[in-house]
Amino acid sequence: MSEQDDYKLDCTAVIADVWLMLDNEGDQATRERLQYHLDTCGTCLEQYGIEEQIKGLLSRKCGGERAPEGLRQRLSIEIRRTVVIRTEAE
Repeated sequence: MSEQDDYKLDCTAVIADVWLMLDNEGDQATRERLQYHLDTCGTCLEQYGIEEQIKGLLSRKCGGERAPEGLRQRLSIEIRRTVVIRTEAE
């Protein structure tokens, strides 16, 4: 099995987890798989760039305050669920 096979990810999964990369979260293996996918998939890289800009804008406008951990976890779950629901509906 090649490195490419190990790093194959569905674009939906990458978009759902893009905030892991933006927040420097997740384990090293997950970040490496996401980075490899972003390096090889222009569509996901573009979406990552949009999310990165949104995160920067929110940070600037919200004064860099960090949301409580419980809220962050609930939002993460909702974002993943929304992506899956939208994908299944299409």
